[in-house]
Amino acid sequence: MFPGSTHVRNVGLKASDDPDVWKYAAANDFVIVSKDVDMHDRSLLFGFPPKVIWIRLGNCSTSEVENLIRREIELISRFIEDDLASFLALSFLAE
Repeated sequence: MFPGSTHVRNVGLKASDDPDVWKYAAANDFVIVSKDVDMHDRSLLFGFPPKVIWIRLGNCSTSEVENLIRREIELISRFIEDDLASFLALSFLAE
């Protein structure tokens, strides 16, 4: 769905602190997708780049995160393309 995407483990950052992930994402034009409230806080404190997508699902499975991302693909794509947008929060809303 997002060509060029990767996971922190694939770039040697799995055990890294948030500031290191932040710097890598900014330097390499990545959008951070995280369930971690600390990334939300960094986004508010430092602005962008990088852009941040905060997944607000609480304790959930990987498939639930995947389903949310798939459901919101159009919104996410518009967010990524928007030069002024820096932060997007996604959560499950009952239909």
